[in-house]
Amino acid sequence: MSVLGALVAGLLCGLLGLLVPRLIAAVPEPEPKPEPDLELESESDAELESGLESGLESGLAQAVEEKELYVDIAAGPRLAPGSTVTCAIVGALVGGAVGLDWSLLFLVPLVPVGVALALIDWRTRLLPTWIIKRTYIALILLVVIAALASGDPWLLVRAAIGWAVLGGYYFLAWLIYPPGTGYGDVRLSGILGIVLGYLGWGELALGGASAWVLGAPGGLLLIALKVVDRRHNPFGPWMLIGALLGIVAGPAFAVWMWGDLAA
Repeated sequence: MSVLGALVAGLLCGLLGLLVPRLIAAVPEPEPKPEPDLELESESDAELESGLESGLESGLAQAVEEKELYVDIAAGPRLAPGSTVTCAIVGALVGGAVGLDWSLLFLVPLVPVGVALALIDWRTRLLPTWIIKRTYIALILLVVIAALASGDPWLLVRAAIGWAVLGGYYFLAWLIYPPGTGYGDVRLSGILGIVLGYLGWGELALGGASAWVLGAPGGLLLIALKVVDRRHNPFGPWMLIGALLGIVAGPAFAVWMWGDLAA
């Protein structure tokens, strides 16, 4: 473990954690889906359209009422100190695992983004495309810079493989059973695949699998403790926790799995 890496990354991530409320408040609210345009051919069709419109309006109103607004989440009095401490702890774990390496160039800013996404998904069951799209752009740019600065272009190939493997797996899971995997999870998996693939095969394997290993029993435990109900167990936080576990314990996992081949 790198003590200096833990101190530097922990301090930087803690400072960036102060921006988490601003990031959440900046996310635009999702737009309601347009109502279907029905062509009326009879009075019964008119009655049907009236009923559909009433149902859509009430359903939309209920959805808006049930979903917590991003600005309300951001205005929580404990969010700023909580996100600062959380980001500092996560940053210290990440920095201690990878050391003072060029990978911290993209890992450090990714920590507060991950904390914001985990909180948003936990509170709303949504992973906003507005954040994820911007994270992709910044992450790819920073990963390229980090790989070139480290003098090892192979890292870019490994990051691309991680993106394809983890993103492809979640996309397939979404195609097979959409209720079990949201498309926001598919988008997030690509980001995590790039990061874990860049860092190593052990990180990718452990980080990718840990979400499922932790999410199922963890979700059942939270349901049993009545912390969440059966319909409110978002998978995004488990994906992020799994990725953190992969970053921290991935190298040891690779040695345990493949021995000398992991070097």
